[in-house]
Amino acid sequence: MRAVCVYCGSREGKRKEYTEAALALAAELVKCKMSLVYGGGRVGLMGIIADEVMRLGGEVVGIIPEALMRKEVGHSGLTELHVVPNMHERKKMMADRSDGFISMPGGIGTYEELFETFTWLQLGYHSKPVGLLNVQNFYDPLLHFLRHAIDEGFLQASQAASLSVADAPADLLDIMEYTPHKPDLWPEQRSRV
Repeated sequence: MRAVCVYCGSREGKRKEYTEAALALAAELVKCKMSLVYGGGRVGLMGIIADEVMRLGGEVVGIIPEALMRKEVGHSGLTELHVVPNMHERKKMMADRSDGFISMPGGIGTYEELFETFTWLQLGYHSKPVGLLNVQNFYDPLLHFLRHAIDEGFLQASQAASLSVADAPADLLDIMEYTPHKPDLWPEQRSRV
């Protein structure tokens, strides 16, 4: 992987560990000579990780829609900042510029971006790794829900297993770099024909 897209909160959250994880992920990206691709904001965990990658001499590509730029949340101190017309263009450009996707703690936007890239992986639209940085067990309820979806017959275990999960940035990047990410699409449906 040469460029990793990181989805995370436009807020810092209540725990110092979230900020610490953003700083640690930034350091790991720079150490591995990977560029950061992200939503282009200067606030919250987004701003923290971007600032740290830049401080450490790494490359940061921000992609932000015009509406958010007008609200003055865009980060002007990046390697590249692309202002695009809308969220669809933003997400497409972020996906095109990235070799993998990591979701840190965040809100609704983070979850939506995670599930979109995870869905694209399930459908075979890409074979790029998708990972969760499970800081302070933030994503444990989501992982429990995915197990519930498997138990209820709505998700294959092999599909859920294509989501990489770790609580430390170095471990997550290792898993994403060295694990195949091509899930078996609809194995149950094929067995019925």
